[in-house]
Amino acid sequence: MRNRFAIATAAALILSLGIWAQEKQVQDPAESKQLNMQAYIGLLRTDLQVSKRLVIKESMQLDDKQGELFWPLYNQYDVEQTKLADEKLALIEAYAHDFLTMNDQKADQLANQALLLEDKRLALRRKYYELMKKSLPTTVVVRFFQLQNQIDLIVDLQIASHLPIIEEAPPKQ
Repeated sequence: MRNRFAIATAAALILSLGIWAQEKQVQDPAESKQLNMQAYIGLLRTDLQVSKRLVIKESMQLDDKQGELFWPLYNQYDVEQTKLADEKLALIEAYAHDFLTMNDQKADQLANQALLLEDKRLALRRKYYELMKKSLPTTVVVRFFQLQNQIDLIVDLQIASHLPIIEEAPPKQ
């Protein structure tokens, strides 16, 4: 029950950031892009990291020995995951920059970068799954990745909800 409460609390915090951004939506695409970028940066750079850590700590229910083994690995994972988040931010910035002048070539380039980023994200999870289960019970490791996946899904949904859907470029005359 405490796990669900902790997850619900973190989800409410994350969703409240998204609601703030939704209230700021405008019709001007340039201003909308800027607000989208601010919302994304806000999701990454605010106390999401602190909230995420608290949710994981509360939900994992690690004993002292497990905690000594888990937290250093988690810290390494978090550093690597933050680098991927920076890459995602750069990709979103590129999308926002080219949104109004998007063509097939640029769209394909951005799509391939997004797919590569998802591959890196999955490779990172696999790497740390294997590292963690060497020293922790597999059920504990799976519990962590379940929590991490839920957090990632919430953040990804918030980001996606603020990005404009790509449109076909008008024909050149």
